[in-house]
Order: sequence, then C-alpha cells, then structure tokens
Amino acid sequence: MTDQLSGLPPDDEPGFAGFDAPPPSRPEPGPGYRVLARKYRPRSFDDLIGQEAMVRTLSNAFRTGRIPQAWMLTGVRGVGKTTTARILARGLNYQRRDGTGGPTIDMPDMGLHCEAIVEGRHIDVMEIDAASNNGVDNVRQINDAVRYAPVSARYKVYIVDEVHMLSTGAFNAFLKTLEEPPPHAKFVFATTEIHKVPVTILSRCQRFDLRRVEAGVLVEHLNRICGMESVTAEPEALSAIARAAEGSVRDSLSLLDQAIAHGAGRVGLDTVRDMLGLADRAQVVDLFEAVMRGDVPAAFAGLRGQYDAGADPAAVMQELAGFTHLVTRLKLVPDAGQDASLTEIERQRGMAFAQGLSVRTLSRAWQILLKAVPEVQAASRPVAAAEMALVRLAYAADLPTPDEALRMLKDGGPLPSGSPSTPSPPRSNGATALASRPVLATSQPQPAPAAPRPQPAAVPEMRLRRFEDVVALAGERRDIRMKAALERDVRLVRFEDGQIEFALAEGGNRNLAGDLARCLTEWTGRRWMVALSSEAGQPTLREQAAAAERELKSNAASHPLVQAVLTRFPGAQIVDVRQRADEAAADETAPEAAILGDDAPAALETEADDDLDF
Repeated sequence: MTDQLSGLPPDDEPGFAGFDAPPPSRPEPGPGYRVLARKYRPRSFDDLIGQEAMVRTLSNAFRTGRIPQAWMLTGVRGVGKTTTARILARGLNYQRRDGTGGPTIDMPDMGLHCEAIVEGRHIDVMEIDAASNNGVDNVRQINDAVRYAPVSARYKVYIVDEVHMLSTGAFNAFLKTLEEPPPHAKFVFATTEIHKVPVTILSRCQRFDLRRVEAGVLVEHLNRICGMESVTAEPEALSAIARAAEGSVRDSLSLLDQAIAHGAGRVGLDTVRDMLGLADRAQVVDLFEAVMRGDVPAAFAGLRGQYDAGADPAAVMQELAGFTHLVTRLKLVPDAGQDASLTEIERQRGMAFAQGLSVRTLSRAWQILLKAVPEVQAASRPVAAAEMALVRLAYAADLPTPDEALRMLKDGGPLPSGSPSTPSPPRSNGATALASRPVLATSQPQPAPAAPRPQPAAVPEMRLRRFEDVVALAGERRDIRMKAALERDVRLVRFEDGQIEFALAEGGNRNLAGDLARCLTEWTGRRWMVALSSEAGQPTLREQAAAAERELKSNAASHPLVQAVLTRFPGAQIVDVRQRADEAAADETAPEAAILGDDAPAALETEADDDLDF
C-alpha cells in the first residue's frame, strides 16, 4: 500500500528498506595476478643481470655527458632489450621530487617521471611496435611529432621495438630525422634480427649487443626470486630451468612460474622434468656409458625407460649430445666443472669419462648425435629413430683404434667385426675409444667349419716393393677391373710391403680398399692392411702418365726443327712415336712415320700427303 502524499511504499512494507539505509555492498575486484616476468622486471641498471659491459659503457657516457641521439639494442628474446630501453628513458628524464637532478644511471629513488616511464604510460616516452606500425605513414607521424618539445619530461624518447620489421620506405623516411634530431629527442631501437636493419640506420646509432645470461647467473637469479616468493625449489630443478631457457631471463621466469603452478608451490626436479618432457640427467649419463661400452641391450633399456617415464626421444638425444659436449669441455678445460648449472652427478662422472675418453672419440660421438637429433625430430616413429642412432653409436664404440688394429694384425689375431652384440667390459670408467681414422679394410678370416674340409694348396708368399708392382700383379692375374681402378682411383699416401694407405679420387668406389685387401691376400698368400686416408695423396697413375705425355710433347715442341715444321704445315700434330710405330706394325699399308733424329721423342703427323722436304 502506498503513501497518499508521496506515492511511495511505507517504510515497514516487507521487502523494502528505508531511504536512510545504505545500499548493499559489492566486493571490490582484487588486483590481478602478475606473472613473475612482469613482477620482477628490472627498474634500474642495478637490477639488470648479465649485461655488465653495456652498463659500464652507459655509466661512462652519462658521467661524461657523451649521450648519443640513438641507441640500437640487439640480442635474443628475453635478455632485456625493451627493459633496458625503458631504463634508459628513465635515466634521461630522471628528476627528483624537489625538481633537482639530471641525466644519470644512478637512480636510488623513484623520481617524478620514473613510475609512469617504468609502467609504459608516460606521455613523453612513446613505445612503438614496428611489427604493426611499419609503414612510411607511421614514420612520417613520428617525424612530424618529434619537432615539438616534450610536455613534462626533459626528453622525448621514442622506443621502437622490433625495428627490423620496418619497410624499406619507412627506414628511408627515418634517415634524416635520425641523423639530425631535435635536441630534446632520443631514439632507442630494439631488434632480435640485427642483420635485417640497413647499414644506414646502424651507422647513426650506438649499438649494444645484449648477451645471453649464463646458466649460473640465471640459477642465482631464480633462487633469489624463489626466496622472495616463499617457494621451495631444488637446485637441480633451477639448473634444469636455466638450461631450458638458453640464456633468456624472461623464458626462465616464465618456466619458473609454470613450475610453481605445476608443483603447487614447490619446484622439484621431477616436476620440471615432467613439465618440460626432459630426460633424467642421471639416466642420460648411464645411457652414455652404455653406448660407449657398446652395450646395445642396456642402451635400449635406458632409452625405453626414459620414454615410458614421459621423456621425448628427441630430448633424450639432445641431452646425450649435451653430455658429450660437457665431457669434451671437461677434458679440454677442467675448470668447466665449476659451472653452477651442473649437477654433482654430471660433474663427477663427467670428469671420469673425460679422463678415459679421447678427443677423437668424443668428436665422433658428437657428429653422430648431431645428425641424430633432427632425424628423431622428423621421424614418424621417434623411438625407433632414436634406437637406430644408439646402434650407430654402439657400433662405432666397438671399433678398434688404429694402434689396436696394428697390434692385432701383428699378433695374428682377427680384427673385431664391429658388432656390439656381446658387450665388452669398459676400459676405464665404462669408456671405450672410437676409431679416429677411417675404417681399416682388411679381409676377415672365415670361421673354422664344424667338419674338417680339404684345404687348398697354400699360395707362396710374394713380396711387393712398389705400388706399381701391385698394379702389374693385377694385370698378371687378369683382373682388368681392379687394375683399371688402381690406375684411375688411387692417390697413394703410403706404401709398405703388407700395408697400403691411399685416398680415393673423385668418383672412386668406397669399397676399393676392402676389395684390394681381399685380392692381395689371395694373390700374395698373406694378410694385407689397406686403409683409406684423409690426406690428399699423390696423383693417380693415369694422371702421372698424362702429365709425362704432356711434358714429352712440350719438349718436342720446343725443338727448333719441329717448330719450323709446325710453322710450314699448319694443322700438324705431335704424336707419340711408340703409338704410331705400333699402328704401323699392325697395318702394313699405313704411311711410314716420320722420325726426327735418333733421339727425338715425338713425330709430326700432317693431313697433307706430300713428303716432308726439310
């Protein structure tokens, strides 16, 4: 029922409140969560990590008043290019609350413009995304606005991010303004692809290359942030995050943020490994030991165990390659073991492997793994591709070194076939040496048959003193294909009775060493060791014969009498006397060869039928 005077319901009407009663309160929206990369973004040069060289250069420039009109900041993602640009803008416009101060990099307190600049909302500090504002018209707007004085700050600062995305016309429109800007304007450019920036722009800027942050520095930074966030983190987990970030501070903080959420406030190694699909470092070391020992079953079991635990096969191969690189560094630079990002297992067992493996062993393993990683990533069956890569490593690990092969040959024992089906015991800390030189190709003795068979008559031993004797022997045995291959494809490096080392000519058969070793064993009655070499070697026999023929013709052509004949009979040619003599003997109707003197090495052949009158 309504009041007659006011037309409003009475105060005691159910469901209505009096006018003096306050309206029902609504909960105020709380501040949104800020990710760690934004929450702990550096606000001064003291907060920057890993860029000491750049900070020192800027400190000296600000202290002496040598401040340029433009800077070019380059580096990989997440190293602090845009953050450095904002700190530069803050330092240029630093002013205390009482109105004092000038351009400086020492900013202990927040000045009049600092908060707005750091948060990216100051009217005189313009941040421009060149990826979406990359046209000539956008640069013209900058050129028109740069002439006007700043509103409240000391300098107008233009921060152009991803400047390499500007078009060619936009770069050209920037040249004049960038070379002679007004005194109150400064430019800061940032890019990840410095090679796409024209040289004309680079020459007008001071360039600073921001370095990747080292893993040890990143681990300390992450540990400090975990302390401020009251988060418990294992050192091994932070080391794994630092390795995965590859020197990017923003990437490391993003991964740490994700790991905190994944582990419900606790960052453990298992959490990070499950989150990133990484391999267990201890199991990677065990896998490395298995393949270096040539133990394929153990290697397969280790790979399958990590795959079942959630590790990506490509990540396992990458971790294996990384550990191979670590062992190489520990062997050549023992101080590399002081890296804070290494676990105790990697440090101790890596040093043990470094003492037991040679550089050529590690280099060959690295080459195999370097090719295996993209193969596993592109394979439709990554596990199978990873297993085949481990097989290659194991087979290479079972091959003997050259000195071991020579010792086996001298002792009369057979060379290993390269099959790691029966694992051999580790030599030192489970490490075997890979062959550093090309594989020795020798004929393998056949296993003894179960039943006795009549043996062929023994071939008498034959001694060969020169490589030409080997070629002649191939001709005597009527092996024309082998003789032609020896003359055409062999670049001799070293020759001894029983040992041949040569390089293949271009297009030569890669199996020539094995075929030659088998033939020589059959022809001479004893084992020969034939090896391919990486050295250049001597010219082939055919090349030597061709060079000798050219020299003979050159000597003949220099004879005065021959020169006179060549001048008088155009079209005459110098031919080998022996070749023409053989042709004349074969064909009685052939014209008689003209011989120039008893000792002349060559003769002249002309197209004319007239007799030569000297």
